Amino acid sequence: MPTTKIMVIRHAEKPNGGPGLMPDGTQNPEALTATGWKRAEALAGLFDPPGGRFADARLATPATIFASGVAHHSDSLRPQQTVTPLAAKLAQQIDRKYAKGDEARLVREATRAGGVVLIAWQHEAIPEIALLIRGSDEGIPSRWPPARFDLVWVFDRPGGSGSWDFAQVPQNLLPGDSPEPIAVS
Repeated sequence: MPTTKIMVIRHAEKPNGGPGLMPDGTQNPEALTATGWKRAEALAGLFDPPGGRFADARLATPATIFASGVAHHSDSLRPQQTVTPLAAKLAQQIDRKYAKGDEARLVREATRAGGVVLIAWQHEAIPEIALLIRGSDEGIPSRWPPARFDLVWVFDRPGGSGSWDFAQVPQNLLPGDSPEPIAVS
């Protein structure tokens, strides 16, 4: 079965003057904040909603979950932590073998994984991931704003072949989430 949908999210909230927290409560600057953990929990419901009723018809439950791994380019645990509650709910493993800087290899594997794929990554590289998926940057924002944690970029390929359609889906999970997409510049 070919890959028919790839959803890309930015990791949840990171420390901005406050501590990041590990699941046991210890502080770690590479971890999510308390708000980030709330978003991670809420994302589990967004991608695997009770009764199968999605908040937006463009979303789906992933069969494969990728998150950037820790490597010399980045020590961040946040992408993995963001999808950990969803992976636990779905009884899935998170594929962590690709790290920041491995976007081309990540996209090659994601487009071959089959079915529905979810990728959690650092915001700086998400536009590059989008370009690699679509083969063009037409209609795609050239940068992901540092303060945005509340969107899903959805790439659909009905039937599993042909070009990829692109849409931005607001998460609308936490107070302060914006219903607006990122502007294309």
